[in-house]
Amino acid sequence: MRNRLFFLCLLSYAPFFGKAQQVELNAAEIRQGLASLNVTGSVLYIAAHPDDENTRLLAYLAKERKVRTGYLSLTRGDGGQNLIGTEQGELLGLIRTQELLAARRMDGAEQFFTRANDFGFSKNSAESFKIWNKEQILSDVVWVIRKFQPDVIITRFPEDARAGHGHHAASAILAREAFTAAADPNRFPEQLKKVKVWQAKRILWNTFNFGSTNTTADDQLKIDVGVFNPLLGKSYGEIAAESRSNHKSQGFGSAKQRGSAIEFFSPVDGQAAKTDLFDGVNLNLDRNKGTEKAQQILNTLIADYDSSDPSKSINALLQLREEVRNLPFKHEQLDELILACAGIWIETSVPEPSYAINDSIPVTINAISRVRKYFPIRISLQELNPEHTEELIPDRMLTAEFKISARQIGLTQPYWLEKKHPIGSYIIDSLKNLSLPEAIAPAAGVFRVLFGNQSIEVTRPLVYKHTDPVKGELYQPLVVAPPVTATLAEHSFVFTNNSPKTITVQLKSFEANAKGVLQPVIPSGWKVTPEKLDFELHGKGEERNVEFTVTPAGQVSGGQFSLSVKVDGETYQKGLKVIGYDHIPVQTLFPVAEARVERVDLKFAGKRIGYIAGAGDLIPESLTQIGYQVTRLTENQVINGNLSGYDAIITGVRLYNINDKIALMQPKLMSYVKEGGVLLVQYNVNSPLKITDLGPYPFQLSRDRVTEEDAKVTFLKPAHPALNFPNQITAKDFEGWVQERGLYFATGIDAHYTPILQMNDTGEQASNGSLLVTDFGKGKFVYTSLAFFRELPAGVPGAYRLFVNLISK
Repeated sequence: MRNRLFFLCLLSYAPFFGKAQQVELNAAEIRQGLASLNVTGSVLYIAAHPDDENTRLLAYLAKERKVRTGYLSLTRGDGGQNLIGTEQGELLGLIRTQELLAARRMDGAEQFFTRANDFGFSKNSAESFKIWNKEQILSDVVWVIRKFQPDVIITRFPEDARAGHGHHAASAILAREAFTAAADPNRFPEQLKKVKVWQAKRILWNTFNFGSTNTTADDQLKIDVGVFNPLLGKSYGEIAAESRSNHKSQGFGSAKQRGSAIEFFSPVDGQAAKTDLFDGVNLNLDRNKGTEKAQQILNTLIADYDSSDPSKSINALLQLREEVRNLPFKHEQLDELILACAGIWIETSVPEPSYAINDSIPVTINAISRVRKYFPIRISLQELNPEHTEELIPDRMLTAEFKISARQIGLTQPYWLEKKHPIGSYIIDSLKNLSLPEAIAPAAGVFRVLFGNQSIEVTRPLVYKHTDPVKGELYQPLVVAPPVTATLAEHSFVFTNNSPKTITVQLKSFEANAKGVLQPVIPSGWKVTPEKLDFELHGKGEERNVEFTVTPAGQVSGGQFSLSVKVDGETYQKGLKVIGYDHIPVQTLFPVAEARVERVDLKFAGKRIGYIAGAGDLIPESLTQIGYQVTRLTENQVINGNLSGYDAIITGVRLYNINDKIALMQPKLMSYVKEGGVLLVQYNVNSPLKITDLGPYPFQLSRDRVTEEDAKVTFLKPAHPALNFPNQITAKDFEGWVQERGLYFATGIDAHYTPILQMNDTGEQASNGSLLVTDFGKGKFVYTSLAFFRELPAGVPGAYRLFVNLISK
């Protein structure tokens, strides 16, 4: 072992991957950080979803006012739509979590969540609370306030319909109630074993002017947050655009704004503010007793800072550190600045991206100091032998190698996805995890970096580092996996009538020479062959597809098809899912190895389908598994090819919102219909549209939707072929729908169209705009705002039957 630091290692943890991964500060950022040490105080911004936050305000508060700034998003955005891929639900929430973390690394705020699950659009707060369990989510908000201890709380939304979404209004209600409850020892007293009661000075609403809703007023508190920061070389409008552009799954790439930008605030509760958000809040060091000498040291430090050689500040920073050792202070930031001035870089890496839970994991530690002149710095691993240290000689890499047990780490998994959960919220048993943005990252241990008689504790996550010939050096979080995973290709499998179906399972080994038994479990009344399967995988990373024939026997109902894998005497029930996008770290999770199986009485008319991709959905996969031949059509194939061979053509969700070539494709699609084809256009949002004429006759798109998935559906034209051929549709076919009925319903409908269905949420006016059908020439055009992109992947039988009718002629 080179430069031996230690013999063994105990497991420790870093806060989360993005933060624990070292960010090297330049001289201007160090200077910015020194100024921040002069400021106390904190502010917590509260809203409902990823992207709800005012990133310009967050950047201003964190980097200009230099107060500790946090954003509490009640949900992870699980219920939204995905503009960059096909992930929905929990997987979309995982992507949006990482997008939020990327945004926070740019604007300087911290990120928090509650356990609330984004179940989709909600029209009012009462519906949100009914599904979320208001008291439980309120306790989460109180926990974050007590832990973060903000002086000021800011909400993004009002409590009424102006919020535009039930989750939005609910976030404002919860924030106001938590403002009071956090200071009450009788509310959620179980938390007081870990935190203390906390009373913020005030809570305000950050009013807005969005679209047709203007909630700002001249008599409201106003702050200009568009100022320019010369140390960073950017205004907060520019930083906000960079931060917000990380929300790529929502298509929120933003232009950089420069110049004055006024934010407005309306009081909600607490002491009113007249001239500033922090009126009556002491943001100076003398807020805490005994800081006089620390203030003197810091003043001299800032005055003497040399941007050409930050290491000159180390002694004064160490003096300041000793002075504030037992005082409230930004201790973590101070330690980071000392390390930055010393040019300390520490990395713990592993040679492979993943290991089985029974493995021993090789770890390489690299550490270096890059001070301009010699400064005595030593380093050790704290857990086992803190007395054994090695000197960090300037510009000389110190390297050590050792091994740790993967079992000490356990399976790496998003903590909120470890257990099955109801629709309203994730199940989180430990306060240790509650509010954290992601699972605690495994680390090699806690290092002690010694500057004379002072030591700074440092953790770094275990990462897999590799070099891509195009992208350069890349990092991935370490993955600890089951020995073997069993992955099903679909979330649900639909069986037409009593026909058997072959279900393919992909086995993947995370260790060499894995032997075991794969055992399927099926619902009562179903049959599976073989009943179990012995397997052997020789190499680590080896993948093998195995098949089971599953048959519904008679008029059986649906249920779960699950798998268990027995290896080395232990049983695992995990599949594998990897999400990889360039703008976020690779996400690896191990969902339960199961899928829903449903039997559907289904008749067909036509088999060849052309599909034009939109923003991303799983309609092609869903149709393929019930026997359709689906061809994914390129723009060129649509514009220049012969479409007459397709029984129907389907456009993906939001095609008319995102594809610049749709203006060239549309005439060809209309010609296809006119000559006898069937064109089904799935939902689009009402703005922006690349073209306004989505069909052969006029209609517009509204923002109307039906969010109650069990809302009553009335058949306006019971005898219409859409409800009768080749499958007879009944009210039963609208049972078991998930999340919603539909969204962005049509309005201003031309008389050539036949509205087929009528529906509405409780207490609202009925809408006829969810499904329109018209003959055009020899063919048929269908526009549907029904949420087939959710229902088909979820295996909803009635949705399949209706969809087949719509693409039949």
